[in-house]
Amino acid sequence: MTATPVRQPAVAGRFYARDPETLREEVDIYLSRPSSQKTIRALGCIAPHAGYVYSGHVAGAVFSSLDIPQLCVVLCPNHTGSGRPLAIMSEGVWETPLGPVPIASDFTADLKQRFPLLQEDSSAHRSEHATEVELPFLQVRQAKLTFVPIALGTGQFEPLEQLGLALAEAIAAHPKPVLIVASSDMNHYEPDAITRVKDQSAIEPILRLDARALYDVVTQQHITMCGFGPAIAMLTATKKLGATSAELVKYATSGDISGDRDMVVGYAGIVVR
Repeated sequence: MTATPVRQPAVAGRFYARDPETLREEVDIYLSRPSSQKTIRALGCIAPHAGYVYSGHVAGAVFSSLDIPQLCVVLCPNHTGSGRPLAIMSEGVWETPLGPVPIASDFTADLKQRFPLLQEDSSAHRSEHATEVELPFLQVRQAKLTFVPIALGTGQFEPLEQLGLALAEAIAAHPKPVLIVASSDMNHYEPDAITRVKDQSAIEPILRLDARALYDVVTQQHITMCGFGPAIAMLTATKKLGATSAELVKYATSGDISGDRDMVVGYAGIVVR
């Protein structure tokens, strides 16, 4: 028998706390919401993936508003440049300080059959932070969490759209609810005022569920939204699954925390249902 693949945390102690009790307390604070606020069942969402001190409050606003199902597909950009452009891990577990999160191997097998361009590649995930930082939020909200990690290193619209359509088919065939999490920050390293204008230009087509318009505005207006690929795949899938609306739950920039408005990163939390 072969050993179960285990992906160890790459950014614990840097992007979020390494100590389990400290991390859980931190996540609980970011997830806090009014007792009158009801959770909703969504098809997809966009959540940021910076260090928790900067973007945790935006991610927490997203995940606290949702009824998190047992299975989540987490799409992230490939910041490291390692591995394949359409990289999936199909089996094993990911460790976080809060414990292991199993990969939903039955779902990954079905998805790879529907979209053969997805390639098995753990190297694309080994040092990538953008999926890892979402997991503690999902773990706290769903004790029986399983997930599917997909890292996207392509900026071409067609394969992203095809992935989204295949995801929709696989989710429609799955007997239980599935949430698609697109892990993305927004515009990077420009003044706060410029970033807010650029980010609004990208948020508008997302709220219209228009994946092609998002691609066009990001590429034509030079908006450095690192996870526009995951967002395109998520929007394509959720629209195919019958999504009719999207809501901006929270928006902020790193300048809101650091006080530095000269060079910021934008963060948008969006729910699609």
